[in-house]
Amino acid sequence: MNILHMKYAVEVAKFGSINRAADALYVAQPSLSRSIKELETELGIVIFDRSAKGMNLTPEGEEFIGYATNVLSQIHDIERMYQGKLPRKKRFSISVPRASYISDAFTRFCSKLGDEPMEIFYKETNAYRAIQNIINSDYKLGIIRYAAHFDQYFKASLEEKELLHELISEFVYVLVMHKESPLASKREIHFNDLTDLIEIAHGDPFVPSLSTARVRKEELPDNISRRIFVFERGSQFDLLSSNKNTFMWVSPLPTYLLERYGLIQAPCADNNKVYKDVLIRKKNYVLSEFDKRFIDEIAVSKKDSRI
Repeated sequence: MNILHMKYAVEVAKFGSINRAADALYVAQPSLSRSIKELETELGIVIFDRSAKGMNLTPEGEEFIGYATNVLSQIHDIERMYQGKLPRKKRFSISVPRASYISDAFTRFCSKLGDEPMEIFYKETNAYRAIQNIINSDYKLGIIRYAAHFDQYFKASLEEKELLHELISEFVYVLVMHKESPLASKREIHFNDLTDLIEIAHGDPFVPSLSTARVRKEELPDNISRRIFVFERGSQFDLLSSNKNTFMWVSPLPTYLLERYGLIQAPCADNNKVYKDVLIRKKNYVLSEFDKRFIDEIAVSKKDSRI
């Protein structure tokens, strides 16, 4: 495979346009178009859907560009390293669920880093992306979250992909809400008490071998008519702290976060669904010193969050 053609494809994907990519690469547009077509023929796939609006990635193209970007980055690092331009850096990379106790552990971990050259990658995402990041994007660690009754689906998928898995926490979701929420004064909260409120929910649940529709139905009960879907934790805290009629199901939060945003958390008497957070990595990957430090901080944060 021609590495230059691979670079061309990545640039076209970046700009979404042959003309703009050609300008950035200082390559003639016809030559760039021909190179992309030759690459597609060699691979036996269609990387781009061509239209008057530009060049859009196909599903196969999106997968290819992910691989290609990673390969080109590694080639660039090798060239710089062995030409004496790049100091050897320690590297830590992990994909995690949107969980505050894990974010707290990461903050502790980062506060204790020294002055040595390093690159740190921390990505909050769903279980599917965490798994794919290890397989396709050179992430070394992942933490995936799922309901305990989906255990067989996840373990079968992880073993098929030759990923090691280790339980790091098991818990029941609690409700987090504004300190002046209508729920705050209740001695005991039940599912029916939530009906008239607005639920904040993460919008991308995933379970291997099950349809998204089925997973959503199990994870998002039908008794709630108003939901706001978010995909990162910052927005959820802003929403919860500014609207007394919102709530969210979460793993237990550290006390300092509750105080910072004016929130409280409480159990729901009707809820007994158990969730698991599981650490994953490739079978041939040996934990680095950075990895071990982060895992130690997870244990500390769990105690602070009472998980």
